[in-house]
Amino acid sequence: MTESLRTRLSRVGQSYAPHDHRPLGGYVAAMGSFTALAASLATAAKVTGKPAPERPATADVVLLSLATHKLSRLIAKDSVTSPLRAPFMRYTEPAGAAELNEEVRDHDSTLKHGVGELISCPFCLAVWVAAGLTGGLVLAPRLTRLVATALTATAVSDFLQLAYDAAKKAAEGD
Repeated sequence: MTESLRTRLSRVGQSYAPHDHRPLGGYVAAMGSFTALAASLATAAKVTGKPAPERPATADVVLLSLATHKLSRLIAKDSVTSPLRAPFMRYTEPAGAAELNEEVRDHDSTLKHGVGELISCPFCLAVWVAAGLTGGLVLAPRLTRLVATALTATAVSDFLQLAYDAAKKAAEGD
């Protein structure tokens, strides 16, 4: 009888991290989904005849970097996007600057647990967001640059707000 993939991953996960639950099945699903996303973007570029640039412009790299940072944090940490994370996460406390601290819910499903870890981690999401924005830059460059510009302006504004607050506290002697 053939051992199921789920059973095999569970057994490997137990030997991999005997004292900590690691949702390897969820991670496998996430890697498969990311591969499907990348393949879909490459296929769409080929079908539409829109080639990837030989060398991305430095301005686009900077724009997409800042936009990736902002969109990743917006999805993973922002109060307003908490309804997207709620099925997978549990609120624990405010984290300041309109962000939340949350923990992954206890799930019977390694897929739900893996999704929870993915959508609550701005570092993990950055890979997905960067892939989407980079694909958008090939497939719909004007729209992607416009969206990335708005996200970049918001990210720069966030840093300026924090710098203003720090300068204000320093001036008041706090």
